Amino acid sequence: MTSLLSAPEAASASSALEPVPANGPLRSLLRRPRFVFSAFVVVLLCAVAAGPGFFAGWFGHGDPHACDLDHSGHGPTAGHPFGYDIQGCDLYSNVIHGTRDSLGIGLLTTAVTLVTAVVLGCLAGYFGGLLDLLISRLMDVFFGFPVLIGMIVVLETFSVHSVTSVSLVLALFSWPVLTRIMRSSVLTVRDLDYVVAARELGAGHLRILVRHVIPNAIAPVAVLTSMSIGGVITAEASLTFLGVGLRAPAVSWGVQLNTAQQYFTDHLGLLLFPSLFLSLAVLGFVLLGDCLRDAFDPRLR
Repeated sequence: MTSLLSAPEAASASSALEPVPANGPLRSLLRRPRFVFSAFVVVLLCAVAAGPGFFAGWFGHGDPHACDLDHSGHGPTAGHPFGYDIQGCDLYSNVIHGTRDSLGIGLLTTAVTLVTAVVLGCLAGYFGGLLDLLISRLMDVFFGFPVLIGMIVVLETFSVHSVTSVSLVLALFSWPVLTRIMRSSVLTVRDLDYVVAARELGAGHLRILVRHVIPNAIAPVAVLTSMSIGGVITAEASLTFLGVGLRAPAVSWGVQLNTAQQYFTDHLGLLLFPSLFLSLAVLGFVLLGDCLRDAFDPRLR
């Protein structure tokens, strides 16, 4: 019996049936210096945020609240590599401890935004109709609203400016972008054969969404989420710099930059060191998200 496929077609069909190695994207990522660098930076910053006391005590002065006004504004000395701030506190300890609040806001905001985007994106993309219309018009309202002004107005109504309150306000104005991407991805997935088959076999909407739609639609949103963490950290620092974000006695890079704006002409370190840590964090998360997008987006592979 002669084969129904030519040799090239048979080879192509055979390769198409072979499973793609699960560690393929990971193996390609590990060969990229950019990914290794960004992953190292992100892991290191997470470790610092989890245990700032350990890292702040490397030079023997780990308490950011142990201050002496006699050392106000002094430069680096033995045991104080970054010098002192205006209150005479160790600047290195403050920068290290500031990692927790700055990174915490970035991660908490992104988590709330991701959950909101997945829920609303699935409702709009999967069910469509009036629900899709309402969610889409709501997104349009937020897209047309001045984000910075909105954040300032909402934060000014809060009596307490904590990590939680600032994170919720940032998430309030961050969800539309991810939601629109999730909706678009769900629209692509919902009519694929395996989803239609599950629906014909009597599977409920919730089961289809959890088992089939979300796992196959969330990849672009998850990649963009890792890139947006750096933007959230920058937004928090900007709001705090303007005086509407975190406030003392909270310790964050934004709080330190807010204090530095009055004194950086005479004490450059007050501005320089928090800015370096902030820039490194943003760079690490943006590069990490960029590498993940290149590895997991089939159009770029």
